[in-house]
Amino acid sequence: MPAKAGKKVVAKKTTAPKRTPKKVTKNKVTVKTTRPVAKKKTNAIKKIASTKERLSGKKLKAVVKANAKSAKKVSKSKTPVQKVAKKASPKKTAVKLSPKQVDQRKRTNMLLQKGRERGYVIYDEILREFPAIEEDIPFLEELYEKFAAASIDMIEGGNILSDEKMLSPSEKNTYQRGRNSAHDSIQMYLREIGQYHLLSISEERTLAKRVMDGEEEARNLLARSNLRLVVSIAKRYIGRSPDLTLLDLIQEGNIGLFKAVDKFDYTKGYKFSTYATWWIRQAITRALADQSRTIRIPVHMVETITKYKQVFRRLSQDLGRDPSQEEVALEMGIEVEKIYLIEKISQDTISLESPVGDADDDRSVLRDFIKDDTMESPDQDTSHNILTEQLHTILDFLSPKERKILVLRHGLEDGIYHTLEEVGREFGVTRERIRQIEAWCNTRTYSTNRS
Repeated sequence: MPAKAGKKVVAKKTTAPKRTPKKVTKNKVTVKTTRPVAKKKTNAIKKIASTKERLSGKKLKAVVKANAKSAKKVSKSKTPVQKVAKKASPKKTAVKLSPKQVDQRKRTNMLLQKGRERGYVIYDEILREFPAIEEDIPFLEELYEKFAAASIDMIEGGNILSDEKMLSPSEKNTYQRGRNSAHDSIQMYLREIGQYHLLSISEERTLAKRVMDGEEEARNLLARSNLRLVVSIAKRYIGRSPDLTLLDLIQEGNIGLFKAVDKFDYTKGYKFSTYATWWIRQAITRALADQSRTIRIPVHMVETITKYKQVFRRLSQDLGRDPSQEEVALEMGIEVEKIYLIEKISQDTISLESPVGDADDDRSVLRDFIKDDTMESPDQDTSHNILTEQLHTILDFLSPKERKILVLRHGLEDGIYHTLEEVGREFGVTRERIRQIEAWCNTRTYSTNRS
């Protein structure tokens, strides 16, 4: 309806709704507002959308890139706590290796490289690089772990010749004598160990697990099943010592086999025979080092002598002649004096009662031809007798007192030279008086000798 004339129209004021105060209860806070929370979120989303619409595509990329750079700077910038932590962290110090460890690492890397190319290494190759590796079982276990990590197998090399054909003539004779004398015992032993069948890989793992649990029967069974391995290894050492027969070598190898059973860890992944081979070799070589010589040589020195012989043999082949001590010392990286010591120690001992000559009627022994350094030679004995006679002739011209003074001063009776003071005490005079008498006696004997 139209408004009536004369009347004033007044617009109604819209007043904002009053905000209700927060009601605080003991357990819960409730807020009564006239604007819902969803409306606030909607407004925020609209603002973001409108901002994106205002920015062009390139401008939006520039903003995103700038934000990324700033975030990167923030991540790179170190907080004071991080700086302190970096300063507090200790520096890594390089471990200095000994020459032996450096050489072991170099040879190990060569074997690993060869094994990666072929997928396997041969025992003879390991022995060629480490001739006495059975003396260092911890290093051998570490080498096995490296081979297992690189998936490298260890296999036996194929011998074209049998063990007996590879023996020298002297070793063949020793082998033949030992085989004839102990043939029955060896055959009996081989028949006995042949009763135990060879184990499969799964059976080995099962027995090894039981051994680790402390089961004695499993320990004995694992050892008995590998006794033939000891025999095959012991045959390679026949003739090394006249005092150790094949049965003795087998016994020593069995001791090493039981050590391998106690220390074998099936979780490493390699076969038991691979691990036990080195313990058997170690036991046999130690027995040879202890019992093959009249004078025992320490094991570490036996290793050095073995290395010396290998270097000497290799240099002889390369040079076409016997190398000098200086050349061998340079190749081994040791002093020349030590080479002389090695050569002296490596000599075999021989009895002084060893017969010399092939004739049946010749009963000469070695000691008959060896010089006795404690005895004088015939010419020295003759010279000594002539000198003694001349001294007695000269001393006869002196009085008993003068003769005794010269005898004491020059040690003509007991070989002891007495001082002037000692001789003066003997005669109850001063040392100066003894010196005067000695000078007068020397002058007199000199003039007598000339006349």
